Amino acid sequence: MSPVFNVSSEVGQLRRVIVHRPGLELARLTPSNAAELLFDDVPWLERAEEEHDAFSAALTEAGAEVLHFDELLRRTLAVPEAVAHVLDETITERQFGPGLANALREYLDDATPDTLYRVLVGGLTKAEALERIPRPPSVPFGVAHDNDFLVTPLTNHLFARDATCWIGNGVSVNAMQALTRRREAVNYRAILRWHPLFASADFQFWSDDLGTGEATVEGGDVLVPTPEALLVGISQRTTPQGIERLALRLFTAGVVDRILAVRLPDRRAFMHLDTVLTMVDEESFLLYGDLPEPECYLIRPGNGRRPLHTEQLGGTLAENLAAAVGLSQVRVLTTAQDAFARERDQWNDGCNVLALRPGIVVGYERNTASIADLKSGGIDVIEVPGSELGRGRGGPRCMSCPIERAPL
Repeated sequence: MSPVFNVSSEVGQLRRVIVHRPGLELARLTPSNAAELLFDDVPWLERAEEEHDAFSAALTEAGAEVLHFDELLRRTLAVPEAVAHVLDETITERQFGPGLANALREYLDDATPDTLYRVLVGGLTKAEALERIPRPPSVPFGVAHDNDFLVTPLTNHLFARDATCWIGNGVSVNAMQALTRRREAVNYRAILRWHPLFASADFQFWSDDLGTGEATVEGGDVLVPTPEALLVGISQRTTPQGIERLALRLFTAGVVDRILAVRLPDRRAFMHLDTVLTMVDEESFLLYGDLPEPECYLIRPGNGRRPLHTEQLGGTLAENLAAAVGLSQVRVLTTAQDAFARERDQWNDGCNVLALRPGIVVGYERNTASIADLKSGGIDVIEVPGSELGRGRGGPRCMSCPIERAPL
């Protein structure tokens, strides 16, 4: 029987989920390259691995099948067509120049899946390349220093939510905003096309266009509150153009009939919608209490030469959320403690919780104010360590990509 992948809510029983345990790529992170690789600090790798193991164990104990990205990609890289696709998209003359691109392709075309994985995810320095390939006739290679990365490590694969996101019975392979992250989508597209688990499954692609331009979307901005509706953040990473492109595909397929776009402040702490808002049961949201009232836009199917109908909404965010999910009102939980506690929890992903089923979520144990508020609202919280994992600005929702939830 073909596997069934479907995500029609944020809170239905979590059945299957993709995560990525940090590895070599985080060992390459240093104070001098952290900002370029979109980290604010340098995690202690061994402790981050322990914390991630605890997170994965919590998902498993809750009944979810946990799929590890590294295992998925290694298995995919045993398929010649997948290797050709990934290398065609990754090792380009546009990125490396013809001399270095040709040399890297000669080396990687015949590499084992483990070697390919190490280079594609963990990166490759000039010094490492010199141990493996003849010195290429390449100016980019010549001017690089020994410890410069020819292939940049993909440190943000830790945050499995962003490169793809599942909506109903399909997946959006996302055009990422940061150049540092665009190759993540290439790896996921290969998995979704050639890994045996997905190659035999029946699902749709809502976007498999890796071209970027201005139309970018990242999964941390996409929430699925009900089978008929979508919430999407207009953020540092997701543009209005990207939202409209995704909306048109979804409306054409009849997957959802309305999208609420929420404009976030242009600040690092608010990089995605799920940094300030996540869903904890069928009618309850966890919201960062000091978020200024955002502009909200309702997008519906149009017709003819105007395929989308868009209107800016008045009212509060809570009122607009209720309208989007089809309820007279929703419950909004916010941290009730002082402004210092709220800001600290926000920076440490206090609102970025992952629902395992209605009323039960996973959150970082360090966010005591947010946890207290959730518990006072009747929400059970499975607390996991996150002192090191959180240094990349991402919590349990960021680190997980659900591919199957039970319908509500």
